[in-house]
Amino acid sequence: MYNNLSILGSTGSIGTQALDVARLLGLNIKALTANSNVGRLEEQMREFKPEFVAVTDENAAKDLKVRTADLGIEIDTGMDGLCRAAAWDSADMTLNSVVGMVGLTPTLAAIEAKKEIALANKETLVAGGSIVTAAAKKNGVNILPVDSEHSAIFQCLQAMHDKKTLKRLILTASGGPFFGKKIDQLRNVTREQALNHPTWSMGGKITIDSATMMNKGLEIIEAAWLFDMKPEDIDVVIHRESIVHSLIEFCDNSVLAQMGLPDMRIPIQYAITYPMRYPSPVGQLDLAKCVALSFYTPDYETFKCMSVCKEAIRKGGLFPAAANGANEKAVELFLAGKIGFTDIGDLVEAAANAQSRTQGELTLSQILDADKAAREFVETHIK
Repeated sequence: MYNNLSILGSTGSIGTQALDVARLLGLNIKALTANSNVGRLEEQMREFKPEFVAVTDENAAKDLKVRTADLGIEIDTGMDGLCRAAAWDSADMTLNSVVGMVGLTPTLAAIEAKKEIALANKETLVAGGSIVTAAAKKNGVNILPVDSEHSAIFQCLQAMHDKKTLKRLILTASGGPFFGKKIDQLRNVTREQALNHPTWSMGGKITIDSATMMNKGLEIIEAAWLFDMKPEDIDVVIHRESIVHSLIEFCDNSVLAQMGLPDMRIPIQYAITYPMRYPSPVGQLDLAKCVALSFYTPDYETFKCMSVCKEAIRKGGLFPAAANGANEKAVELFLAGKIGFTDIGDLVEAAANAQSRTQGELTLSQILDADKAAREFVETHIK
């Protein structure tokens, strides 16, 4: 068990649930970060007494310093503060639950400081998979998945004695709020409809990614890096009930699945306590109450973001970073009412196709430049 945690994105959905786990297990919180939710962050500071806090938004940081002057806790701002929290000396694990490309640099900072990584930030591996995995190997750092699907695969893999016997990874997807719809039915989707997820309670960006199925495309890329698998050996299946969280298939065609109630505190806790298990705050799964477990083939044509991501990881290089950056910008524009729902997939596809191939090993600078260029591409190609 990792007893001393730094939690990046502590006021978000994953961050607050991580603190539920820390509270239950009596863990020490050494550092916390947030973007601008100083009200919730102040509550967390008063309860967990971290040594260090970082707030991305500078005005919010000023407000927090006034609110918490009596605590004597150091508060920093911006990316520098985020990286300081990620590499905080007295923490032995950094849980990265920030949303978006902003999570890449602090993940690298934590790895360079030889902190174990509990990873809930998909973009770290989507955009920077090659440099992140290389840095982790160099520094002897484990990257433990927190996403429910990747945690499920990771848990199933504990039963594997020889990597050569592994045939396929199968990621499950809820299908989002528009399961079964065709492209013509999605052109006039509203912001409110897209944010109405049938199973999970998540932030706006991740919820839209679920509605477009981009999240599953990102998870394919992430799984390829996490588990050293070829993209053609990673499949997706729609599972509406969200009870089976993902599966692995062996060379003899036997399949193992990880199941449980749809509650993120199980994968969060398993990353923190790995390789041990402890009682969790999550309810017990009653199979007798599961009337049916259904599975469907994804619609790659309607939800083209998945296809774009599969092609991006197949091409490699900067293509995944371009697809991710374009998506982040397109989702931002959709939530602001500036583009339509189906424009997201079109823009992601166009931006990924505009990315040129690269030679040799990637650098962080190249990845950040590709991300920036893809965002600019989206802004200049709005209909």
